[in-house]
Amino acid sequence: MAEELVCSAKGCRQEAAWALRWNNPKLHTPDRRKTWLACPDHRVHLENFLGARSFLRETVPVADLPPEPDARAVE
Repeated sequence: MAEELVCSAKGCRQEAAWALRWNNPKLHTPDRRKTWLACPDHRVHLENFLGARSFLRETVPVADLPPEPDARAVE
């Protein structure tokens, strides 16, 4: 069963529709991306928060995120 993707806004339990891809250039390499999830109600707020700090790199629909690697897979 797939895990439900929930908005990252504090206290929100809505289903996420957007993935905000970001990094902190003081801590992360340029190609590193961290992800916050956002419901339609909190997308702009979270984008503004990350954008004010120059952390936001892109916003994409959750459906466009690549699947997470299976932690049980052995290469």
